[in-house]
Amino acid sequence: MDTTAEAVTIGIFDSGVGGLSVLRAIRALLPQHPVIYLADQAHVPYGPRSLEEVRGFAEGITRFLLRHGARVIVVACNTASAAALYHLRTMYPDVPFVGMEPAVKPAAEQTQTGRVGVLATPATFQGALYASVVERFASHVRLYQDTCPGLVEAIEAGDLNGETPRQILERALRPMLAEGIDTVVLGCTHYPFVIPLIQEITGAEVRVIDPAPAVARQTQRVLDQRGWLTPSGRVGKVRFFTSGEVERLRAQVQRLLGEREVTVEKVVWSGGEVKLMSSVTISTS
Repeated sequence: MDTTAEAVTIGIFDSGVGGLSVLRAIRALLPQHPVIYLADQAHVPYGPRSLEEVRGFAEGITRFLLRHGARVIVVACNTASAAALYHLRTMYPDVPFVGMEPAVKPAAEQTQTGRVGVLATPATFQGALYASVVERFASHVRLYQDTCPGLVEAIEAGDLNGETPRQILERALRPMLAEGIDTVVLGCTHYPFVIPLIQEITGAEVRVIDPAPAVARQTQRVLDQRGWLTPSGRVGKVRFFTSGEVERLRAQVQRLLGEREVTVEKVVWSGGEVKLMSSVTISTS
């Protein structure tokens, strides 16, 4: 029986390659489900943009993913989740959305020193979602926050362990370490790709929390609750879309996920809508 043909498609989007960390976790847990991934690289990074502008991007991308068969939408971007998750759920009450919530709750539960570092974008820190999580779960701990300016751009450029990301993270983490943090929360989906560099700076005794596995488990729960969870079978296909450069995303997927054959399809923005342009398949085998 071909279970893949009937499997529900999962739509995932981010401003760029950060959401690939979430895609990686979802593929590890739910390989049988097809995935559509859209990187809005024409507008990366989302972090410095206004919440209203990011909300508009999220609406247009959601409409595109739904038109192309996605039935579950994973907002694999902390900034977009902060700006648009509530709005999207209101607009599409019948569509299940899974968003990114800064992992402050597990950090507050696990810290021994009561001091936690949070790395996230300005929009995430300004959003009501972050404030709500802090109020509900972290009132008894001290949080040290940093927006790591330039780190998303470095990761998008493929610089995961060079001097630029190292300087950015040293500047952010050294003062936190001096205050006695024992846990670091990654509040941007790009940041898991520099966990090895973060751990070089913090040392093994500091816990680094990657939210991607928890998001994958929540996606599995949503599928199960709707009766859409497909038994293990053939591996579902992944379609990649970008509003930026096709070859750039192909190379990034190959490097970050180890994919050998990647189909990247070009989309453009027009009047607030995402429209499909052309596609290219390149095998690196």
